[in-house]
Order: sequence, then structure tokens, then C-alpha cells
Amino acid sequence: MTIDVNKNGNATTVALTGRLDTTTAPELEAKLKTEMDGCTELVFDFTGLEYVSSAGLRVLLAAQKTMNKQGNMVIKNVDSSIMEVFEITGFVDILTIE
Repeated sequence: MTIDVNKNGNATTVALTGRLDTTTAPELEAKLKTEMDGCTELVFDFTGLEYVSSAGLRVLLAAQKTMNKQGNMVIKNVDSSIMEVFEITGFVDILTIE
């Protein structure tokens, strides 16, 4: 998985490409810890994301909990297979997905 981060003031966009799974989730988690400092607007761009596992969902949930305290989090460009995972797990009710 590749993680591309673009910061613009207090807004951070994180574009993910590949698979967010047990192998790559710790990498994203570590990256987010440094990138979310002072961030009030966090946007995930899932255009290139092919798959998300339960480990990836855990990282997204942790990011959402952090952003609930300091700003907003949005997930964009979710493909149908990942949206199905969000629907089955109830994450559609927790996350803001556009």
C-alpha cells in the first residue's frame, strides 16, 4: 500500500493505494499519529484503495474517534466492494462517506 499525504493548513488529505490489511494497517496508524497533530479536517481518498480488512477498519475507527475531538473526518471515492464492507460492519453509521 502507498500512503500519500497532502497538508494544506489544518486540512490533511490521505490518499491510499493498494490494500489496507493486517500488514499495512500499522504503517497507516503510525503515519496518522504524526499527521493528525493540529489537524481539524482529515480527508481519506480511497480512489486507489482495493481492499480493507478488519485491521484497516480499526485504524479508521481510531482516526474517527480522534477527529471527533478535534475536527471532521471524511472518506471519499469509496468503491462498491469497500462500501459493502462499511455497510455490513455498520461503519456507514459511524463514518462520513462521500
